[in-house]
Amino acid sequence: MDLVPTIDIGNPSSADLANLDRAASDHGFFLLAGHGLDEVIERTWDITRKFFACDETVKGPIRRTPSRGLGYHDRELTKRRRDNKEVFDYIDPQVGDERELNQWPTAPHGFHTQLVEFFDEFAALAQRTITVLANALGDPVTVDDELAINRTSSTVRLNHYPIEDPVPIDERDRLAPLGETALGYHTDTGVLTLLLQDDTGGLQARSPEHGWIDVPPIAGTIVVNLADAMQVWTNDRYKAAVHRVVPMTTSNRYSIPFFANPPRNALLAPIAELADPAPRYREFGWRELIEGRVADNFQDGGAEDIQISDFSVIQS
Repeated sequence: MDLVPTIDIGNPSSADLANLDRAASDHGFFLLAGHGLDEVIERTWDITRKFFACDETVKGPIRRTPSRGLGYHDRELTKRRRDNKEVFDYIDPQVGDERELNQWPTAPHGFHTQLVEFFDEFAALAQRTITVLANALGDPVTVDDELAINRTSSTVRLNHYPIEDPVPIDERDRLAPLGETALGYHTDTGVLTLLLQDDTGGLQARSPEHGWIDVPPIAGTIVVNLADAMQVWTNDRYKAAVHRVVPMTTSNRYSIPFFANPPRNALLAPIAELADPAPRYREFGWRELIEGRVADNFQDGGAEDIQISDFSVIQS
């Protein structure tokens, strides 16, 4: 049995929906085929590799700070340990550029244009994926409407996982130590994540039944992992994917997630039709969740980061 099924988003069959439902209920991962975005994806891979090949004269001026959370960063924390990666983050260019929130590098040529195209295409694909999930849940229009994503609160990240520590040795004093994995285990805070991963491998999901399982790189597919809002909305029927990236030992790894998020001011609670026999979460603001998680990216607050379990009404 394929633990991470491939779903044809162009024409999902009843078997596809059943396989999606099984995977979403266990570990929260599946793959999309039939998306029609191969050329866009190839152009985005090319510009991503060119950006990370640039030196500090390009990356330094757009480095993220606690007060400006978009741009380049190479010392992010997960679970209070430093990840072995460097990243570039941006939000919907229709909003982020107008409000001067996005920071764009001076190189490589065509970087901004390509990432605008990527955002537009993946925002539309995220909405199509929501419809497939609603169908898998078996409750059509009402649930489809309530599984709400908003492109203006969604974000894109370019990831580069090098073999060696990306922070120069003379800058590592006072930094948190590297974690045991390249990216520590965590869930994403939004509704779902559309992820491009190269052919290096290393992404793993935690299955309650099977333990840590590999999410294989399969040419022509896009990885989907469900996130915290989806688990709350479905009252734990679908799981926010707990995932990690193992250390790189022989080659660098690149990935590109599109984080499809709910409206920033959304209130999260189980959908009434799915809250049988009783809701497992109290209502809370998604803004509280995302702001708490982002704050932990920059410094160790001395405690574990905020989780949806903090809003549970079920006594453990």
